[in-house]
Amino acid sequence: MSPQAPATSPAPATPATPADAHVRLTRWLAVGSLLGLIVLGLVWELWAAPVRPGGSWLALKVLPLCLPLAGLLRNRMYTYRWVSLVVWLYFIEGVVRATGDRAPSSYLALAEVALCLSLFAACVLHVRLRQKKAAA
Repeated sequence: MSPQAPATSPAPATPATPADAHVRLTRWLAVGSLLGLIVLGLVWELWAAPVRPGGSWLALKVLPLCLPLAGLLRNRMYTYRWVSLVVWLYFIEGVVRATGDRAPSSYLALAEVALCLSLFAACVLHVRLRQKKAAA
């Protein structure tokens, strides 16, 4: 009979800190806001208030928003940084269309502005929290 290695218990997991919870919260807020912008853009331009009856090619504006989704889900810091800059293009579109379009398009534009602000805040907080945690 061969000698067996003594059974060892797995190493205890490090306890989750409130900072870890905040990082997870900002991550999911960013992902949720990005998904919200994608869905809103499609619904807006295809059904709810398209520029032309029956839908418009403006629905393609959501394609650039699909690119960072994988990076956010993989928790890549670089993606959070550049998304926080790109989101301002959608914010500008929302502000312009909220002030220039009629209802219901103006209401959808206000929702776009709110989602953009949410995404920006989540990305900035996420990067700041992770940098602070890495420095500690």
